[in-house]
Amino acid sequence: MATIEKRGDGYRITVSCGYDTAGKQIRHRMTWTPEPGMTKRQEEKELRRQADLFEEKAKQGTAIDGNIKFADFAALWFDSFAMQQLRPKTVAQYKALLPRVNAAIGHMRMDKIQPLHLLSFYKNLSETGIRNDTKYRCKVDLKAMIKAQNVTQKAFAASCGVSISVIENAIKGGNIGATGAEKICSAFSVPLRSLFDEVQTNGGKLSDKTIKHYHNFISSVFSAAVEWGTVDRNPCDRTKTPKTERKPPKYLDEIEAAHMLDLLEAEPIQYRTMIRTLLFTGMRRAELLGLNWSDVDFDTQTVTICRSSLYLPDRGIYADETKTASSERVIKCPPEVFDDLRQYRKYQTENRLKCGDRWTVSDRIFTQWDGKPVHPDTLSNWFRDFIKKTDLPPVTVHSLRHTNATLQIANGVPVTTVSSRLGHATANTTTRIYAHAIKSADEAAAETLSSILNPKTRSGKEKSTTS
Repeated sequence: MATIEKRGDGYRITVSCGYDTAGKQIRHRMTWTPEPGMTKRQEEKELRRQADLFEEKAKQGTAIDGNIKFADFAALWFDSFAMQQLRPKTVAQYKALLPRVNAAIGHMRMDKIQPLHLLSFYKNLSETGIRNDTKYRCKVDLKAMIKAQNVTQKAFAASCGVSISVIENAIKGGNIGATGAEKICSAFSVPLRSLFDEVQTNGGKLSDKTIKHYHNFISSVFSAAVEWGTVDRNPCDRTKTPKTERKPPKYLDEIEAAHMLDLLEAEPIQYRTMIRTLLFTGMRRAELLGLNWSDVDFDTQTVTICRSSLYLPDRGIYADETKTASSERVIKCPPEVFDDLRQYRKYQTENRLKCGDRWTVSDRIFTQWDGKPVHPDTLSNWFRDFIKKTDLPPVTVHSLRHTNATLQIANGVPVTTVSSRLGHATANTTTRIYAHAIKSADEAAAETLSSILNPKTRSGKEKSTTS
């Protein structure tokens, strides 16, 4: 039978479950704190219910008490919660953080981890030299593999979305970055580790944003521990991380955007169509690459955004849900978008006929030469190289989304409309990200009102016009 002890504002419930092989008594403990406003009778009734439930779990072997080490609990959390409830990309990102977390607190009991332990860990993460920059070295005859594809190294590099220097370096056995290695493996449709070995090099310190990711991961694990009755409190709630500097988004102004459109006329139709579509719609890169032809309504000139195309090294390119529920949306697009898509569909049809049975059949709009989905980084790398050879400022693919939003706001489109078109959860998100554009639009509105309502200003302008 469970024993109950009063401890502060709560109660500690202990259940004995026999003895282990060393003759030590096995005890499981949990802490329960009454909800505020409970009467004494309600408190006693709920306490007994919690004790009975915990005793049943302990006897069935499903109780997890605070004695469990963080590393062991995190493993259970991944298997029992993360793999079912979180997106694959989020799970992969959290697993990448796990080695450093386990090295710092993995050996500690869950109920012994305090805010000071976490603060010490975050301080260590911010020190110079903590970062391990992972590079990859090819362990197979990459030159022979490319030759077997009946393509030149230059053509293979173009199909992967990497520079020829990356391919040449990989063939020579040099170290290349994770992105380049992943793209090469994606082209062969094989896992990363089948072609490359990891090479660890010492780097600099982690950014405040990255440290925040570590904090969020640990907090998610402890939140589950509180919910499952393993610990009473989440130490992350009492721990502050370094403040992340909020940088204004990079974007093109009206003149630069128009200039970019002119420069795109000389570029391949596939990339030209993708970049123009991103600029005119403001959708995310993953949303663009996830579009199917069935999502496009040429009659109503609308596009339905309902999926994302993502990449993970161990999974390859895959379709997933949109970033948030509010990201699923139907947006009206300018006629230019549909003119581009009509021309591109004709190009794709001709290319499909040339490929014959080598074409991978799908409804996807933007594909590789053989019909397979485009690797997300292929578009980003092409755009980076395109920008480098122009006189445009150093913007990224995501900057096109910022450009779209900024130009809308600057031209008087309500923030709520902009938010809906971008797929933000709330207009507050839009206001926070594009505060710079809203401030500029507000200043322009003030100047307009001043010229309309101030007689002196108006008469001064009339005099200068007549003179």
